[in-house]
Amino acid sequence: MYRLVMDDATTAIAYLWDAAENYWPAAEGDDDLTDPFSPGLGLDLFEAAHARLHALGVHVPAIRLVDRDGAHCPADLAIVEDLPGETLEQLLERDPRTAAPVMTRLGEALDAMRRHRAPTYGKVAVVDGGGASRGTSCEGVVLDRALRDLAEAASRDPRIAKARDRLEERLSRLAAAVRPRAQYAVVHGELGPDHVRVDADGNPVVIDIEGSMYFDVEWEHVFLRIRLHDAYRPLETDGLDEDRLALYMLAQRLSLTAGPLRLLDGDFPDRAFMAGIAEHNLKQALELVRDRTPHGSPPPPSFGHVHVHISTCS
Repeated sequence: MYRLVMDDATTAIAYLWDAAENYWPAAEGDDDLTDPFSPGLGLDLFEAAHARLHALGVHVPAIRLVDRDGAHCPADLAIVEDLPGETLEQLLERDPRTAAPVMTRLGEALDAMRRHRAPTYGKVAVVDGGGASRGTSCEGVVLDRALRDLAEAASRDPRIAKARDRLEERLSRLAAAVRPRAQYAVVHGELGPDHVRVDADGNPVVIDIEGSMYFDVEWEHVFLRIRLHDAYRPLETDGLDEDRLALYMLAQRLSLTAGPLRLLDGDFPDRAFMAGIAEHNLKQALELVRDRTPHGSPPPPSFGHVHVHISTCS
């Protein structure tokens, strides 16, 4: 992603989906769009997510130009509106009172996304295009992914390896408690406060939208709770499934452990920052299976707090 400055000092943002600029090590299945959690890369995913969110009244940067034919560069390219102000993360840190109405408007956007339902889950581009995704349920897809993340983290850190059986048993038990669901909402997937910019009128503008999908809304709210901690309260909503919240919390902690450790296999520049994310979430995952009672019952989920931004490209 690049900020472009024109001769007349106006600016725009260029999204360039070029494999050479992707810090993530390539993995089997990266290009499988039927996997809701495969990397959200490419102009088609971006345009589909943009169209869906815009139709729901969610503020997203206006598209100025798209190029999928290589007219301007050899990779997919989109030029979008630049929003040079603060991110919501920066505003919350600088002035929580000014951020309050922005959070209210973000809650309204999330409500609009939650009310729009589809009978199947998956990437917006897949579902809105009439396609289907792998697996039979969101919780099943999450469980499969969490077990892969657990195996990967265990291969890299002895503390996870030592607790692997307990973590695996906890994941399976949480997944078994989830009741079936037949409708799914629109979610961003990684809606941290750094993925929301604030425009000149105080409106939240959602960015980095390629990974948007139809999924359990609880997935979005777990991520928001991890990222926002106490600042999440204005976004609270009724009707969330506690069983899904518990499963998705442990799954996301494992993902935020395995993912950064995998990223460190490559040439990601800020290695200390990424290692810190992995360490924090590793400890949080272990806390969720720590025996604190005489009868060995695991503690309830702790949502914790960490500022996380793992981007799929530079």
